[in-house]
Amino acid sequence: MSLTPRFGLILPNRDVAMGLAEPADLLALAEYAEASGAFSHVWVGDSLIAKPRLESLTLLAAIAARTSALRLGVACMASLPSRDPLLLAYQWASLDRLSGGRLILQACIGDTPDTPGGRAEYANTDILPGERGDRLEENLHIMRRLWAEPSVTFQGRFHAYDGARVEPKPAQAPPPVWIASRPRSLDRAPKDAERSLRRVARLGDGWVTTAKSASDFALFRERIHGYAAEYGRDFAPLPHCHYYAIAIGADREAALEQTKAYMDRYYGVDHSRAYIEASTALGSPAHCRDAIAAYADAGATDVLLRFPPIETRTQIDRFVHEALPLF
Repeated sequence: MSLTPRFGLILPNRDVAMGLAEPADLLALAEYAEASGAFSHVWVGDSLIAKPRLESLTLLAAIAARTSALRLGVACMASLPSRDPLLLAYQWASLDRLSGGRLILQACIGDTPDTPGGRAEYANTDILPGERGDRLEENLHIMRRLWAEPSVTFQGRFHAYDGARVEPKPAQAPPPVWIASRPRSLDRAPKDAERSLRRVARLGDGWVTTAKSASDFALFRERIHGYAAEYGRDFAPLPHCHYYAIAIGADREAALEQTKAYMDRYYGVDHSRAYIEASTALGSPAHCRDAIAAYADAGATDVLLRFPPIETRTQIDRFVHEALPLF
């Protein structure tokens, strides 16, 4: 029997911009997630222009007011390289205090310039594509100092501060930062994959990925542990998280088609069947349980679940009452 990972619920705040949900629906789902006892954390998405949605920090503040125990996070904060780190550190510290120390910052480099929305975001934030990784690292360095130190003087590649400070400090000392890393494989663009995994090993208080298979998850995990040891860190006790879509239904083919239709609209891409099958737990509760368990066996301590927008509450109910008891 596989170990049961902690589960997180992804709230579809992009669906508000797509006309598939209202803000009140998201808040109700967060309340339900807490009442169910099945979820350890809830998450919202983030993007400035590339994939418009209800703004992440604003939504998290509303969720914090409607819940009391769930951890809260942004999965992932694609806009982090674009945001001013002083302002973001200030907002995050205040929100951490308001939530009673429940925040998890999930950092990623964000969208590529391969889509019209991605190109528009780069153009309107005055950021070059190759800068996003370096900006993320510099921003995190600044934010962590601001959360911990009375004042910060800093001269970097992108930002300079003289006696900057954040008050009040966050409730957590400091808030945890999980780093998102999504290398397609270790063979394709190996230098990019190594840099991404090394960033996790060096900077992360946890790791989040969308690995295309449990075997890839295990391989990425092994590499992160090895890189962390080079930096004098032990990554093994930290969260290892898989971001996973799920569609429960007796008709697996119908579940696949519904998921593909949603994903195609969400991303503006015609996804292949193979991609949907690799990125989604599909079919009966037992089949979905087995798909999730494969990642738990590969070392996932946490699984963030993204349910389709059609009958979302029914889907979550089926997970809670039919799939979860199978672990």
